[in-house]
Order: sequence, then structure tokens, then C-alpha cells
Amino acid sequence: MIQTINDFDRVFFIGIAGTGMSAIAQYLKGIGKDVAGSDRYFKPHELNDTRQKLEAAGILCFEQDGSGILPTTDLVVVSTAVEDTVPEVSKARSLDIPIIRRSELLALIAKSKKTIAVGGTSGKSTTSAMLFDILQYAGLEPSIISGAGLVSIIREGKIGNAKVGNGEWLVIEADESDGSIVQYHPAIGLLLNIDKDHKEVEALMDIFSTFKKNSELFVVNQSHALAATLSEDLSLDFSWEETRPAGYMARDFKQEGLSISFTINNSPFNLQLVGRHNMENALGAAAVAAQVGVDLSKAAEALAQYEGIYRRNQVLGQKNGVWMMDDYAHNPAKCAASIRACQPIAPKVIAWFQPHGYGPTRFLRADFVAEISAALRPQDEIWMSEIFYAGGTATKDISANDLVEDIRQNGKSAFFVENRAEFLEQVRPHLTENTVLLLMGARDPSLEHFAREVWEKL
Repeated sequence: MIQTINDFDRVFFIGIAGTGMSAIAQYLKGIGKDVAGSDRYFKPHELNDTRQKLEAAGILCFEQDGSGILPTTDLVVVSTAVEDTVPEVSKARSLDIPIIRRSELLALIAKSKKTIAVGGTSGKSTTSAMLFDILQYAGLEPSIISGAGLVSIIREGKIGNAKVGNGEWLVIEADESDGSIVQYHPAIGLLLNIDKDHKEVEALMDIFSTFKKNSELFVVNQSHALAATLSEDLSLDFSWEETRPAGYMARDFKQEGLSISFTINNSPFNLQLVGRHNMENALGAAAVAAQVGVDLSKAAEALAQYEGIYRRNQVLGQKNGVWMMDDYAHNPAKCAASIRACQPIAPKVIAWFQPHGYGPTRFLRADFVAEISAALRPQDEIWMSEIFYAGGTATKDISANDLVEDIRQNGKSAFFVENRAEFLEQVRPHLTENTVLLLMGARDPSLEHFAREVWEKL
């Protein structure tokens, strides 16, 4: 029976290339465990960047053929994407090796440290990275297990989504999409927002209520109406709306080009980022850091050097009068926030979006249409390519073109290009001088390559 992280030494991950899985694998390797794993994206004689970086960290990687699971393996870890029919699951069972979910293992890790769990439907990765940077700058030597790569760690030649520090604090993302957030019992729980995403709002409220009960200290965003209902102490909370006062108040927001400035309780902050949502993320990180003993001026110094995270409003550069940005936005609120963040940069924003999953797109259709329509200015445009299909059983009774047609009905400029390979040539006549070209999408591992390809041909 695996009850603590001391109950195993040799662990195997099925689906190790996934962001959440690779982060935990690297963390366990960093604390001295013997770690190995497999993934369906690992093919013989085929280069794979994630595999190379895992192997460079001392993690053995295998094709998904069962060869990596041995009688000496103490524990097998699976993600929600790994089905029981995968042959490796059968092999682990035949060898009587315990199998647990990724979220269960993360809960065991969180129990072993003083943990700060960052929750909410948007902004978790960015806020976690900001908080990690603040604590690290303050000399607290924190650890992090994140859902995205921090640029500062990527520069070390790593995937960037995990790091083991010598200090007592661990920063993790607490995911509500699969309900796993209820398994964590953090020293500090942070709630950024609650928006309809993978689940209806009522179900999310139940999940986040449990998250609150399980947290020793709970910090919420008072400027988000639903999150504010779960507040337990206004003096710990944060807000940027004067009508919703809290212990940590952000004011005087300005965005000039690719940088934002604001104050938190009269302490000035300047970040090389875009968007009001990033002020909210920084505000949440600073408010939590204050509970750990890091004052606001120190947080401001840390965030002035913040380098961002992979595919979160990532600026690829400017070419032929066009700024190009790549973003992980994939739910309605995130897409709208990403579009709005680009608007102060140039008079015109052209956004491209690839929805993922037929079920999620169907579930959020009306919300995508409403949020994106509201964000677009008369001169802005939204383009979409067909829904990304990752395999498995799915009823393909909706198309990205259905969203495009709905947005057009709202009087906005919307276009559908089924095959994204044809997107650049079709959009090129629309790319006037001084435009932002924003690419949005998630879950599809080829999106990074697509963005680079568009940038090279721009």
C-alpha cells in the first residue's frame, strides 16, 4: 500500500511526455527516486524533445510496449488520458504492481512539503510561476510542479515545468478539470477565479468549496464575483476593483506595448507582460507571498525580472509590421483575455484559434461565441481551424465553423479555414501594417511547431 512518497523507490510513468506527468517525474528524480516512463509519442529512431530532456535528467524512456515495467518496479503512475486497455496497465497488474493516478501521486508529494496550491479555471500556470520566482528571489529555495514550462528553467536545457529546491515550500497547480483538486490539503490554497470550463459552474463551486475546507489558509480573488463567495478572511484576499475591497489592492493599471505597470498597496510593479489578467495573476502571487513573509517591494523586484512561461502570451517577434504571439488560451475566458491583452499593442488584432475536443467545444459553444464576440473590436478578426481530435470515442457533430458562423451573426469578422496549413496564405491579405497575429490553442502537441512554421513564413 502506497501511502507516502517514502513507500516506493522505483516508479514508472505511463504517458510520461504529458506536461503534468513529466513535471512529477522530474520532481521525483530530483529527490532521489529511480524514475522511468513510456509514451505513445516515443517512436523508434524518431527524435522527441521531451524524451531527450527527460533522459538528460537521468529518467529512462521507453516506447509504449511494456518493456520498461519490471518485477522490481514499485509503483506505476497513469494519467487520466491512459485507458485501462493499454498493455502496460495489464502488465503492471499481472506483476501485482500498485497503480495510481497522477493526481494521487501529486497529493502524496504535497503532503511531504509545506505546499501552496494554486487553483482556478484560468491563470494557474502563470501565477504558480510568478509565486515560485518571488519565493526564489527572496531566498526561500522553493520547489515547483507546474503545468507549463518556466522560461527561466527552460534556459537551463530542461522541460521547465518542475524544479526541486532545498527549502520547505512547494508550489503546485491544483487542477479542477478532473476534480483532483479536492485531494490536496495545502498550507495555503489560492483561488484565482471560477468560470465555466470543463464543468458547469455549480459543480465547480462544490469542488472549490472542498478545496477551501482542505486549505489551512485560503486566499481568494475578491474581484471575481464567484470566487469572492468562498472568502474566509478579507485581509488575506486581493482585488483590483474598488467596489470589492480586500487586503491587497491593485490600482493604476497601465499597458504600454508589451509591458504593464500597476501598484499593489502603493508599491509599484512593472512587468514585461501584457494584459490586465497578468496584473491579477501577479496580484495573487504577491498576496500569497506576503503570507510567507515576503514583502511587496521584494515581490515587485522579483517580478520585474519575471521571464514568463511557455506559450502564455509568448512573443515570437515582429516581422513586416506584424507582431506575432502564441498562447495556450483554450477556454472562453482565456481566449477573450488573450485577445484583449493584444489590443493595446496594435490597432488591429487577428486571432486564430484551434478548439480541442468535440465534447468540450459542444459544451462551451455559446460561451466561446459570447466571450470572443465581446472581446473583438470592429477592426479585429477571429479565425478558426477545425477542432483538434486526439483519438478515442467522440461524436463529431460540431465543427469550429459552427462557432465562426455564430460569431458572424453577432456582427463580428470571423473566418473558417478548415486545414490550418492553409491559414497563413488565406490570412496574409488581412495582415496590414501594425497588426498583432495571435495564435491560440491547447492539448495539441504540434501547436508549437505550427507557430514556428507560421513565424518563419510570415
